[in-house]
Amino acid sequence: MKLCVVVQARMGSSRLPGKVLLPLAGKPVLERMVERIRATIVPIELVVAVTTDPADDVIVDLCSKIDVRWHRGPVNDLIERHWGAAQSVRADSIAKIPSDCPLIDPAVIDRVLGFWNRYEGHFNYVSNLHPPSYPDGNDVEVMDMTTLAIARAEARKPFEREHLTPYVWERPDRFCIGNVTWERELNYSMRLRWTLDYTEDYHFIRSVYETLHEERGPLFSLDDILNLLSRWPELTRINEQFVGVNWYRHHLHDLRTISVKETREEPRL
Repeated sequence: MKLCVVVQARMGSSRLPGKVLLPLAGKPVLERMVERIRATIVPIELVVAVTTDPADDVIVDLCSKIDVRWHRGPVNDLIERHWGAAQSVRADSIAKIPSDCPLIDPAVIDRVLGFWNRYEGHFNYVSNLHPPSYPDGNDVEVMDMTTLAIARAEARKPFEREHLTPYVWERPDRFCIGNVTWERELNYSMRLRWTLDYTEDYHFIRSVYETLHEERGPLFSLDDILNLLSRWPELTRINEQFVGVNWYRHHLHDLRTISVKETREEPRL
């Protein structure tokens, strides 16, 4: 069974435009993401899902330079963009990993994808974020193409099209849904923020990345990051005002399976 990992990438981020090309130890964020995903053990096909916006031509150029497949699709319809990316490699199932997770641990990706493969045919959707437990920025979601086809045909709300998976995980009576929790039985999802959405996030990620890249090489682990933060706890203060801020906050009236405890309002700066 062919498993396609899709990384959605665009230049038009409203809060931090061009974030996927910001430098991390001499290479763009997206290239560092690709390095980490390619370090996984589970066999995958990797595709970067780029938008049709001409501003994203530079992302296509980077994909060609680093020899990674790419597919272009609608700007705000991630269901359609992921569908096209998966179809381009004739995938049987698809995993979504956002391009704003440059600190994601390859071992975390392997754990989720390995769970999916181990229980092949049992689940329609598996993730490590519904409910979350890992530090924010280690996001992996997987579904089979039949399930994605249903979402593609039936999802109507704009946020369902834009965020790909809520149509599925909001219907546990219809789809068989699995979750991979952090094996340490911890929940750091609302305590540690390793995702890239604000300038402060970039300053945090760059500090962590460049320090550990020098100490451990480009494939440092989740534990390496936790150990660094225990040595230098002041790093967490760089973007602490955004811990827990995510897109859920805009749609709590629509999301039956999301608790108010899983999101925070954006601070007024």
